[in-house]
Amino acid sequence: MSQERAAAASAVPLEELSGWPGELCQQELPTVLPRLLSMYQQSDSWIEHIQILKIIVEMFLPHMNHLTLEQTFFSQVLPKAVKLFDDMMCELTSQARELSSQNLEIQTSLRNILQTMVQVLGALTGCVQHVCATQESIVLENIPSLPSSVLHVVRSTFVHCKNSESVYSGRLHLVSDLLQALFKEAYSLQKQLMELLDMVCVDPVVVEDDGVLNMVIVIHSLLDMCSVISSMDHAFHANTWKFIIKQSVKHQAVVKSRLKHKEIVASLCEDLLGSFQSCLQLAEQVAQSGAQDNADYRVFQKTLKLCRFFASSLLHYTKEFLPFLSDACCALHQLYLQIHSRCPPSLYAAAIPEAQREEIAGTVLGTLEPLVSQLLTFRPFVHAVLDGQPELPCDLQFPQCLLLVGVMSQLPAQPEDVQALWAAQGQGPAAAPRASLLTALFRSFEQCSAELSLPVHVQGVGDGGPAMATATLYEHVCVCLCAFIASFPPLLFPGLDAALLTAVLSSSMVTALLAMDAWCFLARYGTAELCAHHVTVVAHLVRSCPGECHQLSHLSVLLRRLFFFMAPPQQVEFLQEFSPEEAANLPVWQHLCLQAFPAELRRQAAQEVTRAAVTQSQRWLSSQRTTRDLDSLNTALSALLAVCHSAGEALETGQWTAVMEVGGQLWAHLNAELVTGQPYVQQTLSLLFPLLGFFIQTLDSRLISQVVTLQASLLAGEPPDHVRLAVLDFVSSLGKLVISPALQDQLLPGLSSVLASLLADSSWLLEQHALEAVTRFAEGTNLEEIVPQCLSSEEMKNKVVSFLEKTGCVDETAAARVERVKQERQVFWESSAQAALEEAEWSSFQPYAKRARPEPPPEEEYKAAMQAAAGALGALALLLRKRPAPAWLPRDVELLRQKVEELRRHVLTDGT
Repeated sequence: MSQERAAAASAVPLEELSGWPGELCQQELPTVLPRLLSMYQQSDSWIEHIQILKIIVEMFLPHMNHLTLEQTFFSQVLPKAVKLFDDMMCELTSQARELSSQNLEIQTSLRNILQTMVQVLGALTGCVQHVCATQESIVLENIPSLPSSVLHVVRSTFVHCKNSESVYSGRLHLVSDLLQALFKEAYSLQKQLMELLDMVCVDPVVVEDDGVLNMVIVIHSLLDMCSVISSMDHAFHANTWKFIIKQSVKHQAVVKSRLKHKEIVASLCEDLLGSFQSCLQLAEQVAQSGAQDNADYRVFQKTLKLCRFFASSLLHYTKEFLPFLSDACCALHQLYLQIHSRCPPSLYAAAIPEAQREEIAGTVLGTLEPLVSQLLTFRPFVHAVLDGQPELPCDLQFPQCLLLVGVMSQLPAQPEDVQALWAAQGQGPAAAPRASLLTALFRSFEQCSAELSLPVHVQGVGDGGPAMATATLYEHVCVCLCAFIASFPPLLFPGLDAALLTAVLSSSMVTALLAMDAWCFLARYGTAELCAHHVTVVAHLVRSCPGECHQLSHLSVLLRRLFFFMAPPQQVEFLQEFSPEEAANLPVWQHLCLQAFPAELRRQAAQEVTRAAVTQSQRWLSSQRTTRDLDSLNTALSALLAVCHSAGEALETGQWTAVMEVGGQLWAHLNAELVTGQPYVQQTLSLLFPLLGFFIQTLDSRLISQVVTLQASLLAGEPPDHVRLAVLDFVSSLGKLVISPALQDQLLPGLSSVLASLLADSSWLLEQHALEAVTRFAEGTNLEEIVPQCLSSEEMKNKVVSFLEKTGCVDETAAARVERVKQERQVFWESSAQAALEEAEWSSFQPYAKRARPEPPPEEEYKAAMQAAAGALGALALLLRKRPAPAWLPRDVELLRQKVEELRRHVLTDGT
């Protein structure tokens, strides 16, 4: 009898099955379900497929054993349901190209497909709801087909809806109602699935079972879903992320080593950055609308809330999975830089109202600082921040500097091993060397030329934490750097010294200045012995530095500043160790300011330096006076200048006289022809001009006239900048001189030429110095009429008048100035590439050396020798004009004439 009932039940039409009561469905389940599954597998009709699927889900699924659902139902039905859905989606996309309001057949076909797809999603929703309703704790490995199938069709639906504008090409309105229903059904299905997955129980001890693998797959599938729905529904997007993080943390013990942490963090960073940029755009719209209660502002508030969610989620995920985030540190680093680059005080910040700016800063920037604190002890993050490769673009250099300063401010509270991790140089992940924190800071600081020149102002932080008044970027970095140095553990001091010295020797002047400020703080903060040690080390470096270069300039400034912090007992020791009486030590004293000494010690040092410098100068004068020995002469003159400027009152009368005599004797051997093309002679002249200017009140009027005449001739040959600056120094000193009418007639032609040449200089820096020199000269001279006579052209007069009256300056708006310094940054970068060339240029200023073999000298050496000979003859002619010739001079001149005649015959012979 039972067999007959089974046969009868299996022959019941589908329409009749849909009307069976629940008791009958449960009773006939063993016989009807196999028939339905067989019909489902064999059917080729979409309509029949969905009809059978709905009957099974609605009528028979509630009566199935939940422990065998996968074997008896899901594994047999869901794969084909997914294929059915994919086929319909493909057909939908294909027919959508032909959709039009006139083509009713295509329109009807597309609508039927969409309705069928909605029914498929509804059937899958029924499956999910059934599992949730019948099981309190779900084991994922018992239903592996259900989550994967649901996620597949949901994603496919969202992608189609997202691309609907392009798929339907302007005819979206013909099917928009069904597309909306399709989206809602997929939305509901995913929401139901997440409720199901929230009930999943995974054994934390068993980490290799299928349930763990399935959960990992689900999390990764939902991660992929986020990229699809991010621009479709912000709330749904946020809920999906919330679920991902919740499940990752819930099952952390078993999934932590299998999750794609890099992709998860990168996606979180991308979504946070995207919502942050949306906030900025909306804030700009709020500024344009000018109302706080309009629709734009409400949307801004919602987007800001989304920002807060992503920032908090990222912070939470980072905290939970930090040991597994090695590959994600670069994304976290870039996130910090990108967000700070769009926030004030960055030059690339969006122009938004102050109120919205503060809301965004409190929401987003307030989360970044705790994030950095969490990452502070993580070695891969240290490598990501300090690596320096690839080089950051312009807009990220300033945020990088702020990040490094922020790290530096937090390190004192960290254990010593964490401080060492940041402060010491190390190896990167690929065995490549990475910089220390200090080296990276100096390197980043150097790239902030635009922010330093404006300057931008940043918010300081006090010791107790409250915000302080804003400070310039330079002040902020300098204060934080000094505070960091004060907390430096002794073990890391060698690295500190190396970083400071490297920065001082860099080609960037502002970077070297920052390092000097920090070094001076260290000298004051440390003991007297430590300060003396640093002075001694720097003095040795100055003494051994070859030639003129930017490194020597920076070291000499550092030495001069450090010397003021030395205690008197250490200064006495320094005077003994670097005795000026030794010629090798004179290069050190030319860079020192003797005002740093106490009065008695200053007098002793000044007299010793002067005595040694005069002796060295006289030695050159009594020698063959070759350019080869000019280096020592220049050192002596520079040392004399240092004494005159810082301790001239300490010299005795005899020493003053000796210095003046040396200056006069040197002048007798110089002329324009000798200076041209001879860098060391030019250097001598640039030292002699200010030295003569120092004694301007006591100089012979004829000598003053000769100096001005030579300067006019020299400027016509376009000498180097340091020679021009020396000329300016002498010109300004002429204002101290009481000029007699007779001297005025001698000075006026040359002085007019000098001023005209300097004021017309193409370098704005030299032009500025020229205007200042003219001003000092005009304020000091006793003859007011000489000034307008020196300004020969109307253009020159207008330039000076504009400078004196502070007019003629171009008004520049704040926005225009920001744009200008951005453009100048590129110029600075290009100019830094020339630093090495400049160093090579100064280093090559060596006198012409004799050849080891009697080879014909190059043409340049012939010219140099002829210029030297002409200079010597010119000096001889100058002496003959000043005083009678000695008795032996005619005889020596005749011998010289014979040598010249012999050289002439030799040249003519070689020419033939």
